[in-house]
Amino acid sequence: MAGGGVDGVSTEGPLAGIRVLEFGTLIAAPFATRLLADFGAEVIKVESPGVGDPLRNWRQLHKGTSLWWSVQARGKKSIVLDLKSPKGVEVAMRLAARADIVVENFRPGGLEKLGLGWDQLSGINPDLVMVRISGYGQTGPYRARPGFGAIGEAMGGLRYTTGEAGRVPARVGVSIGDSLASLHAVIGALIAVMRVKQGQGLGQVVDVSLVESVYNLMESMIPEYSVTGQLRERAGGALPGISPSNTYPTADGAFVVIAGNSGAIFRRLMAAIGRADLGEDPSLARNAGRVARNGELDAAITRWTSGLPMDQVLAELERAEVPASKIHSAADIVRDPHFQARDMLLQVELADGQAMTMPGIVPKLSDSPGQVRWLGPELGQHTREILETLGYGEDQISVLMQPLRGTPAD
Repeated sequence: MAGGGVDGVSTEGPLAGIRVLEFGTLIAAPFATRLLADFGAEVIKVESPGVGDPLRNWRQLHKGTSLWWSVQARGKKSIVLDLKSPKGVEVAMRLAARADIVVENFRPGGLEKLGLGWDQLSGINPDLVMVRISGYGQTGPYRARPGFGAIGEAMGGLRYTTGEAGRVPARVGVSIGDSLASLHAVIGALIAVMRVKQGQGLGQVVDVSLVESVYNLMESMIPEYSVTGQLRERAGGALPGISPSNTYPTADGAFVVIAGNSGAIFRRLMAAIGRADLGEDPSLARNAGRVARNGELDAAITRWTSGLPMDQVLAELERAEVPASKIHSAADIVRDPHFQARDMLLQVELADGQAMTMPGIVPKLSDSPGQVRWLGPELGQHTREILETLGYGEDQISVLMQPLRGTPAD
């Protein structure tokens, strides 16, 4: 894992030379800046004294620090600043003055209370792109409400469609609302920065809502409702309106997802399960006909899969060129040769020598791939380096690096 250049800006990666300042905690803003760091941007993460990003203490800990932190903060530099003090705000302003992108996920108005809002930062850096991630967006009647990924999933329509019919709506299993907001944030940031770099205009605000980021991925849910009045309901492992496409049990207690939802694939699937008669039935040649008999088709497929172990099911479907996969756990993923061949299982070493596997970099660029330059830093690890880069003298640095008290603003 290579390091950055002399002045802290990476000399490697397609985003080398892009400076990013992060005022973020937990998932949405930090995941967005992690993606930028993976491709060479210099990311400076501002953390509060004493506690830092709460993600440092989330989920499974190793020697007091979250294993997730090593991934979420990889390639970033950590500076400790008390943003409730004038000196801390002064340093933050200096950092913003030389940044290309600021990413934050305060509640709307939070940075303004600290004197670090859009008007203040764009006033000293007109080319700045400010990415603002919040629950409901920077405008609208709900803008001031607190919002987390789970709330975005609920209001954006995802939770309503997730789970078994007639059962309590289910969580996807990860904080997908936050991560979807992160992806939209990266897209918006790069669009806005490209506009500046191409001389087409000045910086601007990229307003990302958790709710809207989820809602944006809800396919044809709204058009269908607006025209037909139909609600897309929970359907378990099935894909409503498309047949056959569902989750099926195998003889060894596993589950396989099979997508036989095109005419040619359907015919191959039916031949593979010994039901060529269904594959050759003219009434099942098109999706509408298969949807009308979906229960019959699912029952036929279930009878076949439930009589065979997973490995045999997958082998026979692969021979028939039918899209299928076992539902993978973490254990399945780390053993899978495809993940290994695609560099999606990076082997790293924590500071104490503990070996760890972390996710690789997505997407894959053929000529300028991303890289993990270092793992999540210690709290304030780069404070001195960053202050020196900003031109602070030793006496000023000593004062700024004194133990500070304070907690992040809402």
